[in-house]
Amino acid sequence: MTHTFYKYQGTGNDFVMIDNRQNTFDKTDIALINRLCDRRFGIGADGLILLENHPEADFAMVYYNADGNESTMCGNGGRCLSQFAKDLNIIDKKGSFEAIDGMHHVIFDGELVQLQMQDVAKIEDHKSYVFLNTGSPHHVQFEDQIETFDIKTLGSAIRNGAPYYKEGTNVNFVKKLSSNQFEVRTYERGVEDETLSCGTGVTAVAIAMNYLGETPDSTVHLKVQGGQLKVSFTKTEDGYKDVWLIGPAKQVFKGEIEW
Repeated sequence: MTHTFYKYQGTGNDFVMIDNRQNTFDKTDIALINRLCDRRFGIGADGLILLENHPEADFAMVYYNADGNESTMCGNGGRCLSQFAKDLNIIDKKGSFEAIDGMHHVIFDGELVQLQMQDVAKIEDHKSYVFLNTGSPHHVQFEDQIETFDIKTLGSAIRNGAPYYKEGTNVNFVKKLSSNQFEVRTYERGVEDETLSCGTGVTAVAIAMNYLGETPDSTVHLKVQGGQLKVSFTKTEDGYKDVWLIGPAKQVFKGEIEW
């Protein structure tokens, strides 16, 4: 049977989008999801996202990593899905949706999609790295040789090693460029490789840099392999709130495929 799919990208982080409001997609078929995300035997993407109906919000987000397994929150995926919903005329200048980590709000400002992320209360400072959860778990550490180091080998070792082991973590490597700008490269679990951008990752980096005193600003600019993102937040005694991930999200193409 032939099905319609869409392809979206947010600063190079790309996703297969499927309108599943009629519940026609088999969410238990891990092999199918993996194949659709395969860059040689399928459409090719860092993940697959289903847009579904929701009883209270404008829509619901169901996110799968490229390995076929349902995963934790994806920031760029949420921005891309919001643009998808706008293109389908489900929402207009703003909207709301529920993902695995709870409710999210989105605002459109020209070509920028602004996504409200979850508040962050707990940050673990392990001296050589910082760990925090921004909807997905993130390990953050500095890397001076960020342009040339072997991210796949080092990222995989950290992702699978102590203290993360089987559950794993996403791994972000950071280089400071100025008082409020940082370069970031991310090794993503579930993709098991570097992605050109990671929304929850740059959100974690921005908060971690403020927490460590590397930037006094509440708006941080992040340079990723696929472009530029911004993260804004409000620092409180209890952590960080009003966290927004800001950047472009665009449809790449629409097509049909049999499964």
